[in-house]
Amino acid sequence: MTIDATAFKRGMRHLAASVTLITTRHHDLRGGLTATAVCSVSAEPPQLLVCVNKTASAHDTIGQAGFFCVNILSPLHRKIAERFAGMDGVEGDDRFRDMGEWSTLTTGAPVLMGCPVSFDCQLVTEVSAGTHTIYIGEIVDLVLDPMAPALLYCDGAFVHGDVLKKVAAASQ
Repeated sequence: MTIDATAFKRGMRHLAASVTLITTRHHDLRGGLTATAVCSVSAEPPQLLVCVNKTASAHDTIGQAGFFCVNILSPLHRKIAERFAGMDGVEGDDRFRDMGEWSTLTTGAPVLMGCPVSFDCQLVTEVSAGTHTIYIGEIVDLVLDPMAPALLYCDGAFVHGDVLKKVAAASQ
């Protein structure tokens, strides 16, 4: 028995996740998208996976480039999250203009400065899974700011990770 997509999406709204920006660059073309489907795969070697809809503008660019960066966003990056989710109509390389401070690490994928962490990944495996591709990357570099709070997404809304820390502390 298979449930319908609408019921699945309603159920998944209850799964809180960090808001990430997946970025890449193929030749001079940068690409990126907002995503929450990211998780660790292995500590040795350090790997993570991202699930990218095959219709996303950056989908093919990730495969062509062979690398990507997973930028875990902070609450300060909410407007950037909205832009890369397509909420303001800006597309392609223009999404990078006039917002955020950008750098690169080992692979050359765009890295958004000020994130709690950015994982620079070399693509090692692609798996087709329904409407999405699972890209598995080996982490070759990272930037870490342990003081920056994470931006979360739950029940169709952005939530500050520091709010959850306060709730947890109050319940102890």
